[in-house]
Amino acid sequence: QTCALPIFCAGADIALFESADRGVAPDFDVVAVLRAFDSLPLPIVAAIHGITVGGGLEIALACDLIVASETAKIGCVEATLGLNPLMGAIQRITQRAGAARAKEMVMLARRYDARTLERWNIINLVVPDDKLSDVSLTIARELANGPTLAHASTKAIVSHTLGHGVPATDDAMGELQADYWKSEDLNREVASLLSNGPGAARFEGC
Repeated sequence: QTCALPIFCAGADIALFESADRGVAPDFDVVAVLRAFDSLPLPIVAAIHGITVGGGLEIALACDLIVASETAKIGCVEATLGLNPLMGAIQRITQRAGAARAKEMVMLARRYDARTLERWNIINLVVPDDKLSDVSLTIARELANGPTLAHASTKAIVSHTLGHGVPATDDAMGELQADYWKSEDLNREVASLLSNGPGAARFEGC
């Protein structure tokens, strides 16, 4: 079923910003949950619809894949309050779309259509509204039924590359791939490939 609500997430409770009258930032770790998303050894798929702004967009950007409905309206609107994103949107948009797009989205505080952000590489896929749930679940199931230990390694290698660059990650890659070389999944897939050809193995995450 497609969610009928017009809002995916419009961001944080404005009460969290009451510390501004004391001239200080909110007293909580606003990026802790995003670090948890990044370190989770499983792929995370965000399915966004309707209004997706502020912290809602930042949560989506912390996911590994973003699928959006065609009518979604997406943006960084924090500048309308006199601040900028607190949960890493600037950094993540810069990674995905470059510095110029990050500055545009954050400084102008506009809402963009999903197709535009797909072209900018900020989201992965745009689908008709009535297909959002089905497509997102299909992708999630494909990932869940796949080689999850290899997926965990992929996430770790991407994160290491962003933090340390390609040469350092080349050096670290063996360690970041070590777990799946010990896995029963890999042994079964190799044996299945030799016996039955590609695509016949079934992964169990171990």
